[in-house]
Amino acid sequence: MSKTTKSIIQFIVLLGVGVLLVWLSFRSVWSEKDKIIDSFKNANYFWVAVSMAISLLSHIIRSYRWNYLLKPLGYQTTKLNAFGAVMVGYFANYGLPRMGELTRCTLVKKYDDVPFEVALGTVITERIVDLLLLLIIFFLTLVAQFAQLKDLTLKYIYNPMMLKLGGITGNPVKLTVLIVVLVLFILAFFLLRKKLANVLKGKLGNIIVGFAKGLSSIKDMENKFQFIVLSLAIWACYFYGLYACFFAFDATANLGQSVCLALLLFGTFGVIFTPGGLGVYPAIIGGLLIYYGVEQITAFAFPWMAWTSQFILFVVFGLLSLILLPIINKSKTDVVSSETK
Repeated sequence: MSKTTKSIIQFIVLLGVGVLLVWLSFRSVWSEKDKIIDSFKNANYFWVAVSMAISLLSHIIRSYRWNYLLKPLGYQTTKLNAFGAVMVGYFANYGLPRMGELTRCTLVKKYDDVPFEVALGTVITERIVDLLLLLIIFFLTLVAQFAQLKDLTLKYIYNPMMLKLGGITGNPVKLTVLIVVLVLFILAFFLLRKKLANVLKGKLGNIIVGFAKGLSSIKDMENKFQFIVLSLAIWACYFYGLYACFFAFDATANLGQSVCLALLLFGTFGVIFTPGGLGVYPAIIGGLLIYYGVEQITAFAFPWMAWTSQFILFVVFGLLSLILLPIINKSKTDVVSSETK
């Protein structure tokens, strides 16, 4: 099976999961559809527009920061090309998984003659930096929301798990099945330990090497301080873009920044699982809002408002970039075509 076929199958499965979650989400509140419609009608769209503007600023900063990674490698892209490639990349992420990164690198190869491998390496470095900043957000959330996160863990993970284990230990048949499964798992691990070790060593080694290469490229960078400031500014925009949406609804207007921090953290993970976070992002954010005391109608409307506004942003600027990039770079493509004749 080719990589393309696997990617398509993965996309279909993840999209199916997202659509299922969307259906379950709408089904759970269908009886309240009139109230939900009124909630959208009465929302303050000024703050939604502010949220979109802040989010757009984060993408402008990301495209501007890109040249900080490309320059030490001997390449550079124009600001318009970098921004267009970033927006097309985000738009493409609603299609096949990881298509956004590949599309972004393909565009700068076409218009600024940046080798695909070089561009991809810088994008990987970006992802590493994003991961490090996400870890910082995790620890900040842990400090600011320790009691709430502890309660969430007990309520949704530990207590249900203990309840199920208690039911198993009280049932001889279930307990026997569990013991047999554990014994078979241990036996399989013992028999296949060498093969598993080789597989893990290879993949884990490649991951570590990739991380090391990505981070090492930063040491050759000029203006490291500016790069760090820009990286922090990107995530600050993510945070305040989401926080601005709080003021679009009366029920979320009084939520504090620490709550926004928790939503940003868990919402980021939600975007990973399905194309663009379809279904998963609203489900996670909605569940957290209910936990923080927001009534069900707003807890449903808020994440869909936030998700849809971002989707519209990527569609509009992604399509505009696809249309305008060939026009902006027409002279470059003409030169390339004449040289190849």
